[in-house]
Amino acid sequence: MMRRRGSVAAGQAVLVAIAVVSLYPVWFVVQTALKTNQRYTLSPTGLPTQPTLENLRQVLFDLPVPRWALNSAIVTVVSVGATTLIAMLAAYAIVFSAMRGRDVLLNANLALMVIPPVALLLPMFVLMVNLGLINTLPSVIVFYCGLMLPFSIFFFVNFFRQFPRELIEAATIDAASPFTILRLIVLPISATATFTLIIVNAIWAWNELLIALVFLQDENRRTLMAGLTLFQGRYATNQPLVLAGVLISILPVLLVYLAGQRFFVRGMTAGIGK
Repeated sequence: MMRRRGSVAAGQAVLVAIAVVSLYPVWFVVQTALKTNQRYTLSPTGLPTQPTLENLRQVLFDLPVPRWALNSAIVTVVSVGATTLIAMLAAYAIVFSAMRGRDVLLNANLALMVIPPVALLLPMFVLMVNLGLINTLPSVIVFYCGLMLPFSIFFFVNFFRQFPRELIEAATIDAASPFTILRLIVLPISATATFTLIIVNAIWAWNELLIALVFLQDENRRTLMAGLTLFQGRYATNQPLVLAGVLISILPVLLVYLAGQRFFVRGMTAGIGK
């Protein structure tokens, strides 16, 4: 009995240590953002003895951070929404339809998952220049959709394969159309998995940097991550101001994840597949 309690206590201690290590960077960002630059220079890791909101005020009102955040929100919402819809329709066709070439389509999708984004950067840049979309948000939205689709289709295919086929067959016998079946049967059952996929893709799209830096060179068109990268170089001697911008960037993702954490865990478990 004592040995069992000791193992449980050791396991809890390990989890607490992991939590502390994981949360310390967030705490460092918060406490640094509340310092003046002079206080940070004297004590980079010390507690903010005289906390101030001046850095946050300057980031929100004197710098283009709100504009960058709005651009990031537009890119994330549109790209994730379009990707989720297209991936769900494609996965439904692969799993439940009787069309030919379903396996070929799925194998091609799996092959696309292993292509690194950097290999597509140059041809996509040339394409966007020819289309006149460079320095516009649609350029990165299209690119993000293309990068997120293979994994999203794979995720939905694995989840849909666990569905009882009797439900789909019964609805088909009742003359329900594929869109009706998807909307009234498949979508409600897969809501948790869908929410999980949305969170994963949204975090990636919000934090993506390389594509946004290359495709959005106009300062007013930059996403938040791309803007903060140049922002860091411009204000390299004022780390509290830089980390105040970082704090603004992580708050939306953190709040979304905390709000849907229960659904996220359930969805990741359900979406493992066979």
